[in-house]
Amino acid sequence: MRIAILASVVLALAAGCGAEAPAPAASVPDSAPGADPAVERLVEQWPLPAMLAGSAMPDLVAAGDRRLLLSWVNSQRGRRHILQFSSYDLNASRWEMAPATIAVGNSMFVNWADTPHIMSTPDGALWAHWLQKNGEAPYAYDVRLARSSDGGRNWSAPVSPHDDGTQTEHGFVSMWPQGPGALGIAWLDGRNTAGGTHAGHATGAMSLRAASFDGALRKDAEVGIDASVCDCCQTSAAVTARGPLLVYRDRTDGEVRDIFATRLDGDAWTAPKPVHADGWVMPACPVNGPAVAAEGEAAVVAWYTAADGDTPEVRIAHSVDAGDGFSAPLTLDRGEAVQGRVAVALGAGQAWVLWMREDGDGQSLWLSRRSPDLAIEHQRIEVARLAGRGRGTGFPQLAVADGIAHVVWTDVEDGVAGLHGARIVPRGPGGSGAAR
Repeated sequence: MRIAILASVVLALAAGCGAEAPAPAASVPDSAPGADPAVERLVEQWPLPAMLAGSAMPDLVAAGDRRLLLSWVNSQRGRRHILQFSSYDLNASRWEMAPATIAVGNSMFVNWADTPHIMSTPDGALWAHWLQKNGEAPYAYDVRLARSSDGGRNWSAPVSPHDDGTQTEHGFVSMWPQGPGALGIAWLDGRNTAGGTHAGHATGAMSLRAASFDGALRKDAEVGIDASVCDCCQTSAAVTARGPLLVYRDRTDGEVRDIFATRLDGDAWTAPKPVHADGWVMPACPVNGPAVAAEGEAAVVAWYTAADGDTPEVRIAHSVDAGDGFSAPLTLDRGEAVQGRVAVALGAGQAWVLWMREDGDGQSLWLSRRSPDLAIEHQRIEVARLAGRGRGTGFPQLAVADGIAHVVWTDVEDGVAGLHGARIVPRGPGGSGAAR
C-alpha cells in the first residue's frame, strides 16, 4: 500500500467521524522511557510470510492449538485489496503455510485504524471479518464475517452481523470464542447516525452492538450494549473465567470519552462502567481505543488519554474479578511523544504492554513486561525504530506464547507499506531466559 492510499483513508476516517484529534506533535518527551540495565534482553527478528510490498494492517492472535494466526491486507495500486493470513506453529517454530487468501474485492473498505481481524474457536474453525462498501456514500460500509472449517483453504460466503440496511459506518470489530463452535462479535454501529450532521457530528450517536454466530453462520442474540460511544475508536475483547470482557471508548453528552467495560454474564451484558474516570473531555474522535487481555479472572486494560492537562498518556489498570472492578491506573508513559496505539497480553505469569511513540527522531515501538498486578516492571525495551511517521504505521499487534512476546507492526519506507516482526525473549526476573 502506498502512502497516498494511506493518506486517503485517513481523510475518509476524519470526515466520517467529524473533526479528528491531531496526533501529538513531536517533541522531547517529559520522561523518556528507560530500560533497567540489570535486566538482559533479547529482541530477535521474526521473519513473516507477508513479505509482499503493500502489506499492512496486521492482526495477530493466539489459537488454542498452539498456533499464532496472522492476518493482513495487501493493497497494490491498480489492483483489488486482498485479505490474507498465515499460521505459525509454535511447536515447530515455523510458519506452516504460505499466505492464503480470505477475501478479495474492489469494494473492500480499507482503513488504517478500522482493520480486519482473525479468530479461531475450539472446534478448529477459523473466522475472519473485513469491511465492505454498501453504497455510494463515502463512509457507508458494512462488517462482513466468514468462517472456514478446513484450516483456511476454503471460506464460507460472508454474512453481516447487522441487518439495519443503513448506508452508514459499521466497524471497529472485536471477536471472541463463545463456546466450542460459536463466535461472539461486537462492533460500532452507525444506524442511528443516518439523519445527517450538525456542527461536525452526526445527529444520532454511534452505538455499540454485539451478537453471536454458530458454526452454520446463524446469528443469535443481537443486542445493543451502549447507545452512545466514540465514533471511531477500536473496541477490544478477551475471555475471562466469567465470560467475555469487552472494552471500548464511551462518549457522553458532555464529550467525555473515557474507557468503559462490560462483561457477558450468562445471556446478558453487565451495565457498562468506566475502567477509570479519567474525565477526558474530547470534542473529536481520537481514533485510539483500548486493549484488553485476560487469564482466568485476571484482566489488564491499556489505553490512551490526554485527560491530564492535554498531555498524552498511556495508562494501564488490572482487575482480579474478571472486570467487575479495576485498580487505580498506572501511567506507563507520558509526554507529547506518546502516540498510544496500545496492545496487551497476559501469559506465563506476566503482563505485557506494547505502545508507540513519535518524537523528533521518528517513531519507536516500546514493550513493558510487568507483574500481573502491574506493580513491578521487570523489563522495558525499545522493540524497533520505524522509518514511517504519522498514521500510516497503524496499530502494532502483540501475542505471547511460551513466555515469548511476538510483535508485528507496519512500517512505511519510501512510500510503501510493509510488515515486520520481532520476538522478545525475556531474561531476568520472571523471564524464560532462552530463545526457542
